[in-house]
Amino acid sequence: MKNKDILYFLALQKAKGIGSINAKKLIKKCGSAKAVFTEKTQNLLKIEGIGLHKLKGLKEKNLFKLAEKEIDFIQKNNIEIRTFLDDNFPYHLKNAIDSPILFFKKGKINLENKRIISIVGTRNMTNYGKSFLEKLIDEIKLYNPVVISGLAYGVDILAHQLAIKNNLQTVAVLAHGLNQIYPKKHHKEATKMLENGGLVTEFWSTSNPDRENFIKRNRIVAGISQATIVIESAIKGGSLITADIANSYNRDVFALPGRTSDLFSAGCNNLIKTNKAAMLTSAKDLAYLLNWETKTKQKPIQKQLFVELDSAEKTIYNYLLKEGKQSLDIIALHCNLPIYKISSILLNLELKGVIRPLHGKIFEAI
Repeated sequence: MKNKDILYFLALQKAKGIGSINAKKLIKKCGSAKAVFTEKTQNLLKIEGIGLHKLKGLKEKNLFKLAEKEIDFIQKNNIEIRTFLDDNFPYHLKNAIDSPILFFKKGKINLENKRIISIVGTRNMTNYGKSFLEKLIDEIKLYNPVVISGLAYGVDILAHQLAIKNNLQTVAVLAHGLNQIYPKKHHKEATKMLENGGLVTEFWSTSNPDRENFIKRNRIVAGISQATIVIESAIKGGSLITADIANSYNRDVFALPGRTSDLFSAGCNNLIKTNKAAMLTSAKDLAYLLNWETKTKQKPIQKQLFVELDSAEKTIYNYLLKEGKQSLDIIALHCNLPIYKISSILLNLELKGVIRPLHGKIFEAI
């Protein structure tokens, strides 16, 4: 993207009162970020959610001067920008309604066609959580996922360290600009991550790690990944906010269960109890529910080709074979069968080894 285009994206991102959702609306309606600033006010007011108060932000005097200064910082520090209109903007993040219109990145980050997971949790990690996370990362390296976290103390930094140790790509989502590392103690890990992964943020170089920035950061952590894993958390905490955001994006959430008496298992136990997270006891749970397959996976045994199916079973099996993964409701609708019959037929097909269930009442043919 040319500097002129970046200039208008940055100015729009910086404009007070606009926000990510409205900024996207404006760009899509006007055709480009530049067109937003040249379009007539009367036309902008026709856009849903846009009023005079919000449009005042576009008229700020120093908007473009600040944007030019940020571009200068970007160029001097080999920082790249991704906008939501770019083809290589992360797929999952693009589908999050309130994702940023742009972010800054540094390092060797490749998220295309990758399995991406976010790992979050308390800063006060126990030996139980540490031991489980060490085993989890060791086991999932077989699937070569990208590990996302926030570089914070506790679960976050250990997730990054273990990913580096196991040669997995790992990305830290920051709550401040790329002119600094917070906490400073994790500068060594942040530097290592640049070789296989890197740093991502939506915040300018003028932004400090203020409290409200961490909540904004969490939506990128949740939105950029396929699933969010909560290792340990008290009944309240930032990782639970991330889990809630992931749920709002219809992403998978996993939580490590613990004893009812353990303070830093209370949040995870509650996520599981309220059906806001699947219970995570091993890497196999993750691989199964996310339908990860390895290159060494065995092909279905030959006898599956000769399983006898009745007419209803054939109808459902052939539909899944043709359409791929489908939910129970959609199967019932397209196969013209009532839900109560579908459930029993699907169970029979599963027992016969010709379909398999996935997380969220999704099924697919084998």
